Amino acid sequence: MLSIEGLHKRAAFFRCIRSFFHNQGFLEVDTPLRQPVYIPESNIVPISSEGQYLQSSPELCMKRILAHGCDKIFQLSHCFRKGELGRLHLEEFQLLEWYRTDCDYTQLMDDCEAFLRFLSEALKDYSVSCGNSDDTELFSGIDLSGSWRKLTVAEAFAEYSPIPMEKTISTGNFDEILTEYVEPHLGLEAPVFLYAYPQQLASLARKSPSNPSIAERFELYIQGVEVANGFSELTDEHEQRTRFEEEIAVISAHYGRDVVMPERFLHDLGKLTEAAGIALGVDRLFMLAMNWKSISSAVTFAPDDF
Repeated sequence: MLSIEGLHKRAAFFRCIRSFFHNQGFLEVDTPLRQPVYIPESNIVPISSEGQYLQSSPELCMKRILAHGCDKIFQLSHCFRKGELGRLHLEEFQLLEWYRTDCDYTQLMDDCEAFLRFLSEALKDYSVSCGNSDDTELFSGIDLSGSWRKLTVAEAFAEYSPIPMEKTISTGNFDEILTEYVEPHLGLEAPVFLYAYPQQLASLARKSPSNPSIAERFELYIQGVEVANGFSELTDEHEQRTRFEEEIAVISAHYGRDVVMPERFLHDLGKLTEAAGIALGVDRLFMLAMNWKSISSAVTFAPDDF
């Protein structure tokens, strides 16, 4: 369980997050934690709840809100994913998601840079105003100034992986190789954007108009830890349905689970033109800001506290 001091720091952290997005003109929204449908993604196992599911992300609902006329929205939300436990994973965790219309994923990268710089300074100001004697540096060893490096997935694999990227995709161990060989090198001194993912690894992202084999998706890394996942939204409901059907087939074949197609989401998706959205792991970011080593130390109650 977090100490009293830790609870105050976490509360300040959330206040600073909201301040940034309110100052930027974003509308804060909230969506149901428990829903009858979920995003069909074969790499994520949902947690069932009396015939429905605890959300793994508020993405479906937030895009529907966007499709009905909002242009800039954000949400801090509890999310749930079965079996995700470890130094950087909890089955229940918090995500910060924000979405914009009339932009692509490059704008989200700019948002990330502005957001983390604001957060770092605001937390310092909070600490001073409270007379906090703790002089621990936030994001110790990480330079948040200047332009952050942008590295394509292909470049990262060429630089750090013993196995070519294309082979890891064909053999189905892309995530394993990324985690073991690539991620430990990313964002050690300053944040790094890993972008231009292979299209088959971005089921909800738009393909690059100049190279359809690449998706307009990126992940943000700090000290070898993936903090955020953003992309230009796929807004073609017919292509999205096809991708969902492919994911559902994999889920059915490998896990034997029946998956309901999110029909209302697909209907509303057709109302969107250009948009981009991102999910950022709040507990991971708080852990990194405080220079702690485990996500369990960054939440109010961890599984071992019960």
